[in-house]
Amino acid sequence: MPVKAPVAGLASVSFILASAALARAAAPESDFSGPWARNSFAYETPESGPGPVENASRLPSGIRDRTTLAGDITNPILTRESAGTVRRFGELSRRGTGFPDPNNQCWPEGPPFIYRVLETQILQKQDEILILYSFDHQFRRILLNQAHPSQVTPSWYGDSVGHFEGDALVVDTVGVKLGPFSMIDRFGTPYSEAMHLVERFQLIDRDVANAVMARNERENGRIPPDGGGTDVDPHDTGKALQISFTVEDPKSFTQPWSATVTYRRNIAPWQERPCAENLHNFGVAPDPQIPIADKADF
Repeated sequence: MPVKAPVAGLASVSFILASAALARAAAPESDFSGPWARNSFAYETPESGPGPVENASRLPSGIRDRTTLAGDITNPILTRESAGTVRRFGELSRRGTGFPDPNNQCWPEGPPFIYRVLETQILQKQDEILILYSFDHQFRRILLNQAHPSQVTPSWYGDSVGHFEGDALVVDTVGVKLGPFSMIDRFGTPYSEAMHLVERFQLIDRDVANAVMARNERENGRIPPDGGGTDVDPHDTGKALQISFTVEDPKSFTQPWSATVTYRRNIAPWQERPCAENLHNFGVAPDPQIPIADKADF
């Protein structure tokens, strides 16, 4: 004869489930939707711990020379092979030769290189988040509360899945495809098919964001709107967006390393920038040479 569960026990279970649902409702997830803008191409270095490759070329004033893209090959995160790659690109730049990268060659810019695009819009839905970039119609899709497939097919922006931890969105990305111009930053630092990227999206106080962005401007220069930069809203009193990320790739780096990128609300008009019409480095490096046909093929 089947045994019936005590009514009191069922009531307790129902009460626990209802309490958990109310707790989730009382602590809503952050809404990252809207237009955002950065002020510099460079990643922001962490206060402590291993950080990204930075520009080793400096002006007499001591600030980094953004017209010469020579990465610091003494950074301990680099393997010997990766340091050699960074050195090769740096030597080209020091000679005044612009080297090809995904941005200036109109190739997809996988994360985290995609942070080079300073203007972005986030569309947040219940089951996914879409991130649009103003340059060359690029976008990323982050599926929420799902696992990576058992077999990940490499793609230009990788397979990204996310979940909320309190008010922070944590995004896990694997399977970023390799191409002829693939690199993880503007100095040519390589990555491999084994790269694992974890990003943490959070809304932070405006004053904190302003301090971080001002330091990045002082160290790496500001990109003005007419050079592909952006206009943050000086009257916005709301929260800013900061994305902290950690890169792990044992084939390219000796250890995991971290950095951040910080955004304020953008008031500049959303202007799409097709790459084929904008093959310029806007004063931060020589314009690269691309193949040009002597005559039309039609």
